[in-house]
Amino acid sequence: MSVIIEMYSNKSENILPWFSLFLFTLSAIYALYSINSVSVVFQNMINTGGNVNLFYFIFCSGSAIVTLLSISYLKKYGAYFGEYFILLQTSVLGMMLMAAARDLFVVFLGLEIMSVSFYVLAGLNRKRLSANEASLKYFLLGAFATGFLVYGIALIYGSVHTTSIQIISSKFADLSANILFMGGILLFLIGFSFKIAAFPFHMWVPDVYQGAPTTVSALFSTGGKAAAFSAIMVVLAVMFTGSGQNQFTPYLAVISTLSMLYGSIVAIAQTDIKRMLAYSSIAHAGYMIIGLSAGNALGVAGIIFYLAAYTFINLGAFGVVSIIEGEDESNLTIDSYSGLNKKVRCLQHYLRYSCFPWLASLPLQDFFGKYYVFIAAIKADLTWLAILGVFQALLVLISICE
Repeated sequence: MSVIIEMYSNKSENILPWFSLFLFTLSAIYALYSINSVSVVFQNMINTGGNVNLFYFIFCSGSAIVTLLSISYLKKYGAYFGEYFILLQTSVLGMMLMAAARDLFVVFLGLEIMSVSFYVLAGLNRKRLSANEASLKYFLLGAFATGFLVYGIALIYGSVHTTSIQIISSKFADLSANILFMGGILLFLIGFSFKIAAFPFHMWVPDVYQGAPTTVSALFSTGGKAAAFSAIMVVLAVMFTGSGQNQFTPYLAVISTLSMLYGSIVAIAQTDIKRMLAYSSIAHAGYMIIGLSAGNALGVAGIIFYLAAYTFINLGAFGVVSIIEGEDESNLTIDSYSGLNKKVRCLQHYLRYSCFPWLASLPLQDFFGKYYVFIAAIKADLTWLAILGVFQALLVLISICE
C-alpha cells in the first residue's frame, strides 16, 4: 500500500509518515494482543506467538518512534523523501522474518531484506559526503559479514543435509563431534557478531553511526541489533535454553568481556556525541552477550528484557540528538551540549541518563536488564563474568561522575 501511495499520490510525502506510524503502532499492539497464539505457518517456515511477538513489539514500537522523530528531522536534514518510510517498513519486515524463522534460508532472507534497506537508508542524502561514506562502508563490511554467514550455513547444510532449524536442533547433540558442523556454527556466530557490533567485529559502527542520518543510526542501534540477537537465539535455541551443551561459551565470554571494556572506555574519550553512542552500543552488546554465554532460559529472558529497555532508552538518546542537531550537522560535539540544562532542562536530564546507560543504572529497566543477565551468568557457573560486568559498570559510573 505504501508503494501505491508513493506511485499515485501527489501528497505521498505527507501521507506516508502518518501511514507508517499507524502501521507500526497497530502492529505493535496486535503483537502483544496475539502473544499467546503460538503456531507454525507458511509450510513450517515461520513461527508465531510467544517470544516472536515480543520481538515484533520491540521492532514495531521502536520503528514507530523512529518515524515520529524522522518527520521533522528529515526536513532539516534535506532528505524528506517518501521512499524513506517505505525503506523503513521494508527493514522492519526483514527484522520480523529473522525473529520468526524456522529455517536458515528465512533467516538469511530476512537479514538481506533488512541489510539492503539499511545500506540505502545510511546514504539517503547523496549530497552529503559523510552519508555516502557511511553507506559504502556499511555495505562493504556488511557484505564481508554475510560471507561468513553464508559459508557457515553451507557447512551446516553439508553436515545435516537440511536447513530446517527444528531438525538441526534435534540432531545438535549428535553433531557436536562433527568438525564441519561446529565450524559452520562458529562462522554463523561470527557473521552475526558483526551485526550485533561485538568486539572485534565492531569497526563499522562508529563511522556508520556518525555519517548516517541520526534517526537512521537510532534504527541501526536498536531494531537492527535486536533482530540480530533474535536470529542467534532462534537458530541456536538448543544452546541457549539449557537443553543442550553450549560449546561456544568461551568464545561468547571473551567477546562479551572485550566488548564491555572496549566500548565503555573508548566511549568516554569521544568528543562527537554520535560516536559516543556508537561505542556505547558496543558496550551494551557485551552486556547482552553475557546472557548468551550463560546458555540457559534465564539468559534468553534477560536478553529480551534488556533489548526492550535498551531500545527505548537509546531511541530517547538519539531522539534528543536529532532535535538538537543543526541543519549542517552542527551541534554534534559534546561541548555543544553545555548549557543545555538551562535551556531545555527536561532534554538535558533525559540525555544524561540515556547517553550513559551504565550510569543509568538509575532507570529501573536498565538496572533490571543487567540484573537478569548477571543472575543467568551466576546460575551457569560464570560468576567471574557477572562480577566483571558489575565491576565494569561501577568503574564507568565512577569515571562519568568524576
